[in-house]
Amino acid sequence: MPTVNTWDTRYSSDEFYYGTEPNDFLKTNAGLIPPAGEVLCLAEGEGRNAVFLAGLGLKVTAVDGSSVGLNKMEKLAKMKHLSVASIISDLNDYQIEPEKWDGIISIWCHLPKEMRKKVHRTIVAGLRPGGVLILESYHPRQLEFKTGGPSDPSFMMTLQDLHEELAGLEFLVAHEIEREIQEGKGHSGMSVVTQVICKKLE
Repeated sequence: MPTVNTWDTRYSSDEFYYGTEPNDFLKTNAGLIPPAGEVLCLAEGEGRNAVFLAGLGLKVTAVDGSSVGLNKMEKLAKMKHLSVASIISDLNDYQIEPEKWDGIISIWCHLPKEMRKKVHRTIVAGLRPGGVLILESYHPRQLEFKTGGPSDPSFMMTLQDLHEELAGLEFLVAHEIEREIQEGKGHSGMSVVTQVICKKLE
């Protein structure tokens, strides 16, 4: 698992490592989040997704272990005359407050399996009734493509994993697909991904 120093180094360039445009799965489905809701973005890095959501009128908080990445997010938000709250924290330490969030965003949030299970339990608890989780992860078969993502398949997710780890949420979308991804120099090319959208029942 990359260390905070690794991410700080990756984000230290003026260039945005994953670009400044939001993830397209998120962009397509962001309208499912309750309007004007409170949204938590996990492992948000340089903030492209958080800034996009703030532009939709959502109240966004971004969590990441890299202060360098979150500083770039704040600059990007300022350029667009938007505001995003930021919290510098390792997800192993960050406590997702129960029933606080109308939306939780997990885009490329690849964690060690046991840590991921813990985080996913707190996501289920952290959503308000009617709240929505939007998640995209690399699938273990991504190792055949090598166009982005971790080198350890245990950090990636399958639908079976997610159905177990997100028990208690209703799955609105559940896909394991191949798709083209172009996100800066970090993700480039045909990829295998797992996508889910889940809702907490009211």
